[in-house]
Parts: sequence; C-alpha cells; structure tokens
Amino acid sequence: MLLRIKKFLKDLLLFVPVTLIVSPLNRMMIFLVFYNRMILWIYKNKKDLLLCDFYSPLRDYEKRYSLYQTILNHHQLNEKKIIYLEFGVASGKSFSWWLLNNSNPFSLFRGFDTFEGLPENWGGYEKGAMAFDLPEIKDTRACFFKGLFQETLNHFILNRQTELTDNSSKKIIHLDADLYSSTAFVLSQLYPYLKKGDLILFDEFSVPLHEFRAFDEFTRNFYVKLKPLASVNNFYQTAFEVV
Repeated sequence: MLLRIKKFLKDLLLFVPVTLIVSPLNRMMIFLVFYNRMILWIYKNKKDLLLCDFYSPLRDYEKRYSLYQTILNHHQLNEKKIIYLEFGVASGKSFSWWLLNNSNPFSLFRGFDTFEGLPENWGGYEKGAMAFDLPEIKDTRACFFKGLFQETLNHFILNRQTELTDNSSKKIIHLDADLYSSTAFVLSQLYPYLKKGDLILFDEFSVPLHEFRAFDEFTRNFYVKLKPLASVNNFYQTAFEVV
C-alpha cells in the first residue's frame, strides 16, 4: 500500500511540479550532498595513510611533491617501467617531476591538455583561464596530446591500446583537470584498462562538486575500489591505489 502511494505521489508531482519552487536552491543542495559525503569519507579514511597533513590551516602547493615522493618511495618507482598519464598538464611541473624521478628507458609519459585554458568556468576561474604553451621537454619518452579530452583520449585509446594493456608497466593516472566533466570522462574511459596496483592521483580531490564528485560516482557506479594512500593540503591532493 505504501509503495502504491509513493508511486502515485511521484507521478502526481510530475503533473503538478510544485517542487520547482525550490529549484533556485538546487545547486546548494547538491553541493551539501557531496560536501557531506566528502566529510564522511575523510573521517573514515584519514587514518593509516602513508602521508597525511590533516588538519593544516593553510595550503602549501609545494607539498604535492612530498606526496609524489612518498608514492615513489613506497612503490619503488624510480627504476620501474611505468606509463604516466597526466590530464591537465598546465605548465608541466608535475609532468617534469615524474620524468626526472623515473629513469627506466622504457617508461612512457603522456600528457593531455587543451593548452588553451579551462573549457568551462571552474570556481573563481573563468573559461580560458590557466592557458599555457606546450612544455618544452626533450625526453623522447614523453609526448603531448592537445585538445579536449573528449576529442583526444578515445583516439589515443584506439591507437595505443598496447601501451594501456602492457601488464609489465604500472599505470600512474594523474588527474589535474579540475573539472567534474573532464575528470568523470577520463575515469570512465580508462576504467577497462585499470588493473590492481595502478595508481590514481587527484590534484583537487576535496572540491566537492568536481573531482570528489567524479571520484564518488566512479567508485559507486563502476564498483571500483580505490585504496587511499596519501594526502596533503587537507585532501586537496590525494593518491589512491587500485585494489
């Protein structure tokens, strides 16, 4: 009986959409949903990490290199064969760090970016902000793919599946695109190529409606378990291992 009443009311609200009265509050309500999910996630996972500075009153973006070093040391990646995929290269500082700290001649480094700035507004940044020239990197292990991920990633997957399916390489996926749309797209497309032990790094993880939302929906919808390894800047930068 209760189920019938529930179905009746849901159909009635479609016909008489009084819920539209609160539609100006939609974004705030969605924000609160994901903000509260993020808080619960942090308090559940803040212990037993390799590195965690929670709580720090101020962000120090140089801490991200401590996170990289922690992951590098823990997995002994200095000389291992890796395929490093970075989404959101910007000026190339993180990309260059991984290049310099991995000496395996068979490792591959692939960078994806529009290099024309954000494709949509993000926080206080407007569309087109954070545009950079392609980094000048002479290492032959590295190359870049210019354009929207939605335009370049599938083409990359079709033409370079051998790179993604090479079980002798550990994949490091660095997500630094800021946006929910970009992050969710990348995770959904790379899902078939993830294997146990691969690493995923988020650069703006604690932004509720963007990278955290993409992470939350990805792990729920694809039934993927990601083990948190380390975080800095109050989970702004967070690293995971596929388990």
